[in-house]
Amino acid sequence: MSKELMDALDLLEKEKNISKDSLFDAIENSLVTACKNNFGKAENIRVEVDRENCDFKCYAEKTVVETADDVMDPMLEISLDDAKKISKKSKVDDIVNVPLNSKEFGRIATQNAKNVILQKIREEERGAIYNEYYKKEHDIVTGVIQRYVGKNISINLGRADAILNENEQVESEAKSGFYKPTSRIRLYVLEVKNGSKGPRILVSRTHPDLVKRLFEQEVAEIQDGTVEIKSIAREAGSRTKIAVYSNNPNVDAVGACVGVNGARVNLIVDELNGEKIDVINWDENPGNLIQNALSPAKIVAVFADPDEKSAKVVVPDYQLSLAIGKEGQNARLAARLTGYKIDIKSETQAKDAPGFRMEDYLDDEEDYDEEYEEGEIEEVEEVEVDDAEIEEVEEVEVDDAEIEEAEDAEIEVEEDTDAEE
Repeated sequence: MSKELMDALDLLEKEKNISKDSLFDAIENSLVTACKNNFGKAENIRVEVDRENCDFKCYAEKTVVETADDVMDPMLEISLDDAKKISKKSKVDDIVNVPLNSKEFGRIATQNAKNVILQKIREEERGAIYNEYYKKEHDIVTGVIQRYVGKNISINLGRADAILNENEQVESEAKSGFYKPTSRIRLYVLEVKNGSKGPRILVSRTHPDLVKRLFEQEVAEIQDGTVEIKSIAREAGSRTKIAVYSNNPNVDAVGACVGVNGARVNLIVDELNGEKIDVINWDENPGNLIQNALSPAKIVAVFADPDEKSAKVVVPDYQLSLAIGKEGQNARLAARLTGYKIDIKSETQAKDAPGFRMEDYLDDEEDYDEEYEEGEIEEVEEVEVDDAEIEEVEEVEVDDAEIEEAEDAEIEVEEDTDAEE
């Protein structure tokens, strides 16, 4: 019987991922419960199960009294004569372990013991499933669509069922019949809760991190840390923009994510049921980043304000609709991706719009230069001349020839004056 019990415990441990120690504890507790049901109390009942060969001992701890007449409760006390039959060294007031024969338990006690074991197995199984899927929280799992529960969808993940709520379903996928029973589908695990009926697993098809995890699984450079996903913005079922950065100057981040002939990104597009994906280069310069984020539109100028987290963008007239996108989608995703509030105008519109012209920023610089020059002049006017420098000027020597020439010139002037008179 011990070998059969050990084989059963090994099978449970393998199939349900329940530790054998927990099962041994369940057996011990079930025997204690059976003793209580059979004898009416179990305070002094002890059960020991050998973990190696599954042999178990069940005994009651009883206090030794002088004679049989002194025994007030047979479950708690034993006479000295009976105690010596178990251990010859027994004395009054000693504690003696009296073996109990579990085969003598009644049907009700046996059934209760069985229920205790089954309950423990169910609890341990739920705990094992919860721990397994709790580790997968915020990660991707693969499941099989089972059925609709109202507007929600029940999905079998293997050892547990997950719920795909209506607000976590992609509207275009729901309308196109993508969620067909028995279809395999990949999902993002939002949350795992431990309930009384087992773990409750909530999954999503709309979360942006679903795309992020798919790229991490498909692109080896992201797995080894060469390429980083810096930011991601998604409108589920329609378009996703993802900004990537390479830590190795010899590795092209966008090329690594797209793959040869688009092989890598196409796998992800197929998994997302045809959702468009734009992969762009991340740049620390907000102007360059916004320009990349608005691709495929061409940009004439970007005026970004890092403090206000806002940017004004000028595009060619014929590129305005492309930059904004259908119903503003391209501009909206670019704003989410960069974290900037983006205002887009065409070249024609920008001519009459303040803040969209280069002159608006150059004027400010010229005003600053003028103020600076005025300040310089004021400083020059206030310069004091040292007395020593004045004395040096007074002591300048004049050449004798120059003095004679000056005197001759004075004489000539005087002669001309006399002649006129």
